[in-house]
Amino acid sequence: MTIEYLKRSKPAAEIAEDDAKVRDAVAATLADIEARGDTAVRELANKFDGYDRESYRLSQEEIDAIIAKVSDRDMADLKFAQEQVVNFAKAQRASMTDIEVETLPGVILGHKNIPVQSVGCYVPGGKFPMVASAHMSVATAKVAGVPRIIACTPPFKGEPNPAVIAAMHLGGADEIYVLGGIQAVGAMALGTETIDPVHLLVGPGNAFVAEAKRQLFGRVGIDLFAGPPETMVIADDTVDAELCATDLLGQAEHGYNSPAVLLTNSRKLAEATMREVDRLLTILPTAETAGKSWEDYGEVILCDTYNEMLEVADDIASEHVQVMTERDDWFLENMTCY
Repeated sequence: MTIEYLKRSKPAAEIAEDDAKVRDAVAATLADIEARGDTAVRELANKFDGYDRESYRLSQEEIDAIIAKVSDRDMADLKFAQEQVVNFAKAQRASMTDIEVETLPGVILGHKNIPVQSVGCYVPGGKFPMVASAHMSVATAKVAGVPRIIACTPPFKGEPNPAVIAAMHLGGADEIYVLGGIQAVGAMALGTETIDPVHLLVGPGNAFVAEAKRQLFGRVGIDLFAGPPETMVIADDTVDAELCATDLLGQAEHGYNSPAVLLTNSRKLAEATMREVDRLLTILPTAETAGKSWEDYGEVILCDTYNEMLEVADDIASEHVQVMTERDDWFLENMTCY
């Protein structure tokens, strides 16, 4: 098997050391939130977001005023996107049928799908407002029939992001808080004097949010252990370098530790993509984040055959996998870990 790394991420030992620092910081912060409630949440919001207000929950009047800032075009796009998510969520819910069978006389077995009674939806937005995360968490919880849905998002440039607040409100959030990071996740899971705790936490976030969810799992349910977005582009010489570079950086810009991997059997494409990444980083508005992420966590892996590419892809098991080859259907049929 011939596999060549034209670019590697930083050593595993360094990554493990970073992870340990995050673990310790999160544990101390969650303990502080549990002990001091709203006071700790306020201090953290001031420290990390520079954001202070009497109540972090938005009133209906504030929500209406913030949504009024969304342009007609953006609002139409929001509603269109949310409609697509809701329609698919309804189809998914309809596929989850309850069953009850009598396997022996008097022996009745079955299962029943019951909505979780309260959900806390975290929508990231400190660096880039993640409107889609509101659709994916709030709107789907509404379709599931969750009676109480609360949503948290950090301020963006010092104030709530109108598009995110609009998506939360339209999706059916019962309570909306302008809180980010560990303080948001901790407050939703543990509860404070003013925020009742939830049964389930959902939504992506940075390394601190992901670690907070991991440590809170058991106290509350969580959707999944979501780390930084991991993306893998599997490509051959049927695709061009600009497209590969754009898609890799589109995930790398999510944070300073977002792994982005190009897996290819074309040396020409591999080298051209690396040059294209360098070019795009000179003009990309998000270059500071994407560049650091690519420098520390980006990889370019060159294989000889499609079978080798499949083996490496399943071994790495990236979260997001994008296949652009002459054998797309073959990868779809044979890949098992993504």
